[in-house]
Amino acid sequence: MSLNHTTAKDRVFDGVNIAILLGFAALTILPFLYVLAASFATESEIAARPFFLWPENPTLETYRYIFSTDTFVRSLLVTIGVTVVGTVVQIVMTLLMAYPLSDPNLVGRGLIMRLVLFAMLFSGGMIPLFLVIKQLGLLDSYWALILPLAINPFNLIVIRTFFQQLPGELREAAEIDGANEFTTFWRIMLPLSKPVIATFSLFYAVGLWNDFMSPLLYISDSSKWTLQMFVRQVTISTDPSTTIGNLDPNYVPPAEGLKFAVIVIATLPIMCIYPFLQKHFAKGVMIGSVKG
Repeated sequence: MSLNHTTAKDRVFDGVNIAILLGFAALTILPFLYVLAASFATESEIAARPFFLWPENPTLETYRYIFSTDTFVRSLLVTIGVTVVGTVVQIVMTLLMAYPLSDPNLVGRGLIMRLVLFAMLFSGGMIPLFLVIKQLGLLDSYWALILPLAINPFNLIVIRTFFQQLPGELREAAEIDGANEFTTFWRIMLPLSKPVIATFSLFYAVGLWNDFMSPLLYISDSSKWTLQMFVRQVTISTDPSTTIGNLDPNYVPPAEGLKFAVIVIATLPIMCIYPFLQKHFAKGVMIGSVKG
């Protein structure tokens, strides 16, 4: 009997599964397609049509208006800067902690890992963290958006496990050749760690890009708002132009269109970056999670 032979029941089962998955996919993507379409629609069309996937009279006026305002451009540049610098700081600090903890001969390794696990399971809470940030003088500072989450315990554990899976002979050979620990880490371990670096850099970047709670708590100066804070203020405001600013007093911007447009702008950059790192994604996650 051929292994490729399928019965009518198998085909029905596959068809039902495909239909269900397509239904879930539609539920996931249709709201985003609506937001994208509405961002190009006129205000009257948004009010008249409760749902559509293609605007009748597409227009770029909303996007032109947004990109012409200093408030939006500044928040976008702030978010890009915080995301880039924060991702570099976080992945470097995580790697520098994960690599020593992968050495079975490290003194106090077990205690440190227990503390890391404790930090992953329990948190001091919002108020103690705010008080720490305040005492360190980081309020209204971009470092308040980066340093509190500089090392994610879960990411640290997975990356440490990845280093543990690398052949121990690599370290021994490097030691015989006279290389110190930093040289071994820089010249040997890092080139072999591209999949996990790409994967967890994406994790950190997405977290920083989408974070609005930290700016909400630690940034009171509106000139230092990130894009997510800007999006929040626009979407909750009854008159978004008061948040964005209006360069032309005779021009009345579309309130609903502004909300849809800023959501699209805040979402697209991460969606554009993801395909370039997708080939490393599954490998980077699985390679460090097989062994405990």
